[in-house]
Amino acid sequence: MTVSDDSTKNSLQTLAVNIKQWGNDLGFQQLGIADINLDAHRDYFLTWLNNRYHGEMQWMERHASKRLEPKSLLPETIRVISARMNYLPIESKQVSILKAADKAYISRYALGRDYHKLIRKRLRQLAQKIEYDFQQIQGSAKPIIQRPFVDSAPILEKAFAEKAGLGWIGKNTLLLNQQAGSWFFLGEIYTNIPLPIDHNPQGNRCGDCSACLKICPTDAFVGPYQLDASRCISYLTIELKGPIPTEFREPIGNRVFGCDDCQIICPWNKFAQTSCENDFTPRHQLQNSDLITLFLWSEEDYLKYTEGSAIRRLGYVRWLRNLAVGLGNADPSPQIMSALKSRKDFPSELVQEHINWAIKQQQKVNHKRRRKIKR
Repeated sequence: MTVSDDSTKNSLQTLAVNIKQWGNDLGFQQLGIADINLDAHRDYFLTWLNNRYHGEMQWMERHASKRLEPKSLLPETIRVISARMNYLPIESKQVSILKAADKAYISRYALGRDYHKLIRKRLRQLAQKIEYDFQQIQGSAKPIIQRPFVDSAPILEKAFAEKAGLGWIGKNTLLLNQQAGSWFFLGEIYTNIPLPIDHNPQGNRCGDCSACLKICPTDAFVGPYQLDASRCISYLTIELKGPIPTEFREPIGNRVFGCDDCQIICPWNKFAQTSCENDFTPRHQLQNSDLITLFLWSEEDYLKYTEGSAIRRLGYVRWLRNLAVGLGNADPSPQIMSALKSRKDFPSELVQEHINWAIKQQQKVNHKRRRKIKR
């Protein structure tokens, strides 16, 4: 698709401005437009794969070419529209929950309804507006090809967001924004419309700060901008199918679904903005639930209370696995021991293994306490 006259160029400029306004009207806080050249990210991504930092996430390797070549995912793509939407709930109380050993910490992005459907729906509405407007510019000379994505396809979304001026990729490998920190979702629209590209990158502003690297409970950062995902708590509690390696169980603490530590400590998140989306409001008190309460949910309870939530993809067995680890790290009590023993015969070797570890962990801490008292 080529642009041949000033009138069309001006119309495309106007369309780009409208896209950002329409996006704001649909609840996105910022949008930007990028080309599809990812040469600056190619070597980094391929080295990350070669180092096996993706763990068991084989799809990262299997679809590597689609991540680096957008046209192999959607033919004729020449632009990527990146959008971000805040998700941090009001009064999230991340630190106080992490410090309360009897509480279950769930990543703040997963406390409300599953973001995939909401953002995809909004992006689809935006794509329809774009298509209608562009048809007025060029008529039906060539088919318009567009497709929205939300963390559900092989896309280097942070790379495109950085190119589009939505922020910079920080030392914790998350996208950081000077005015909004990092508590936001990203989504994209691939399009064959030759929109003008945004040339307003924020530039890396991490400076000498290394707080995120030091705070990681499992030392998942092998260096600045280098995350070994196979050590990351989000990977261990969400992506990993089998047993959580013993070396990581104590450091996981009470984090039962994901981890936010490197965001909590980031100085740029003093500018973070809370979400105004009702769908992202915490449901069923999951932002402040006791480990025991969640561990004693029946499978029916789990399915009921995680309906429409990102937590549902975990499955009941791994839900219990993670909670068993959390209970093993909690302050010892008869109630915790009783809860663990009540599920000791649960029909899953994976759950049994983690319950047995948790019981031994509770006994070990109790033994240390008794020895201190005797002294």
